[in-house]
Amino acid sequence: MTQKEQNTIFYDWLKKHKALLFKVIGVYAFNTVDREDLFQEICIQIWRSIPNFKEESAVTTWIYRVSLNTAIKWMRKEQKHYDKKQPLENIEHLLVETENQPDSRLKWLYKKIRQLDKIDRSLTLLMLDGFSYKEMAVMLGISESNVGVKIHRIKKYLIEESEKTENYEV
Repeated sequence: MTQKEQNTIFYDWLKKHKALLFKVIGVYAFNTVDREDLFQEICIQIWRSIPNFKEESAVTTWIYRVSLNTAIKWMRKEQKHYDKKQPLENIEHLLVETENQPDSRLKWLYKKIRQLDKIDRSLTLLMLDGFSYKEMAVMLGISESNVGVKIHRIKKYLIEESEKTENYEV
């Protein structure tokens, strides 16, 4: 495969699947700088993985797998330095102009997803995107029955948390 062919495939995949990337990034990176860093890291890994794509699975499945694995690896690396960083959340709203505020329920849901462990975060995203238990198991390298148990527990947790919440304030 030539670099030109690889670039063409990469830009096509990026154009078609950028929403998927933003979902993954949204639950693994918590501020603008980290989201940009993780986006760049995922893009690099997707670009590098193109020659290894054998079309044995759907492109979406492949991109999810690369994205989730990259996000988990990135998070482990970042966690080592997290205590030394100063969070910008308190002033970030001053730096970013927002025209449309997302629904408070959606913000609440993403906040709760971010609080899950890394595998449960991945499962939740895949579940919300309608992947089957079998597809999720393949992407994450766990058994299909383990996927079912984990999803049942995640749903139970989210239901319990939503029952405690009256106005979904973040």
